[in-house]
Amino acid sequence: MSTATKTKTEGGSLAGYLGGNLKQYVMVAALVVITLWFQFDTNGLMLLPNNVVSLIQQNAYVFILTIGMVMIIVAGHIDLSVGSVVAFVGGLTGLMVMQWDVAWPVAVLLAIIIGGIVGAWQGFWVAYVGIPAFIVTLGGMLLFRGLAIYFVGTTVGGLPSDFNALANGALPNWLGFLGNLDTVSVVIGAVAALGLLISQIRTRRELVRNDLRTEPFIAFVVKAVVGIAAIGYLTWLLANSAGGMPIVLIIVGVLVLLYSFIMNNTIFGRHIYAMGGNLPAAMLSGVKTKRVNFLLFVNMGMLAGVAAVITTARAGSAVASAGQNYELDAIAAAFIGGTAVTGGVGKVTGAIIGALIMGVLNMGLSITNVVPEWQMVIKGLVLIVAVAFDILNKRRGK
Repeated sequence: MSTATKTKTEGGSLAGYLGGNLKQYVMVAALVVITLWFQFDTNGLMLLPNNVVSLIQQNAYVFILTIGMVMIIVAGHIDLSVGSVVAFVGGLTGLMVMQWDVAWPVAVLLAIIIGGIVGAWQGFWVAYVGIPAFIVTLGGMLLFRGLAIYFVGTTVGGLPSDFNALANGALPNWLGFLGNLDTVSVVIGAVAALGLLISQIRTRRELVRNDLRTEPFIAFVVKAVVGIAAIGYLTWLLANSAGGMPIVLIIVGVLVLLYSFIMNNTIFGRHIYAMGGNLPAAMLSGVKTKRVNFLLFVNMGMLAGVAAVITTARAGSAVASAGQNYELDAIAAAFIGGTAVTGGVGKVTGAIIGALIMGVLNMGLSITNVVPEWQMVIKGLVLIVAVAFDILNKRRGK
């Protein structure tokens, strides 16, 4: 390989590569620094195995909603209704199970379908009538909150323990223990680490085969080692927890893999980026923008249905007040994770990092007994700083 070809395929110097991906690495570094700070400030309580499990379970709804929100924002829209949709669909799920004698697995499937119908309703107004998504989803926020109050009224409790285990339970320990470690967690962690390594190697080989730019080899190695180490440490924590591998983490993991593939490897994903980057150019290129916008909101509704099931299972009951400020959590996680305010830029994995930052802040501030009003102030400042950094980074790159 010639020097010119090597420079092209390996993306130039390490410093140049890091500069071009500054935002991504700053967010990861911020997550690490915040976590270590609270670990120190709480005398080691932050990363106790059971606390890590609680962090995952308590913030699962943010992980799920922010996946769909990233896609919406990348395309140049916003969705303010997801919290109300969670309350509405979660309320209907509780009613189906407790009052309408629907088996809970069927109720879960129907909840996702109802969420998709809600998304189709909103997507119709955005895509085919041309009403801005901000207005449509603002109306949806009021509409579906009202319907949640109408249908649910009071709390619908007494949900089956198997249903509640979706959010609160762990996978059964079919394989016993390795010393004090839950073997199921160890096996899943090992598979995840191997999958990450294989995926990164295949991606790099594909880029090299097509003579496309890749990161310098040292950056590739460091990224792989750090990723595998992070999975290993999380696996160790979960394997030492009281229950082992949380069921909800498996659900979130599958969704992250699925939607990362959709955004990075499908025509639909490329069309989303094209619309957010330059809508007129996308239309001239033949992108069916109305169809894409419609499907985006159907997808957001379905993910809100999944989040509704998890939220209802987590609480063990359906309440009309569920989902308060969920839309703000999802939007904040997306922006903190590097999704551009102007659209066209954003990754599912980045949004998950943003959601983790929000979750670590929530738990760390609670453990340290910071009053709720100051928790809101701190999270608001973090959001502003993250967006400001994104804007300044873009200006620096021009």
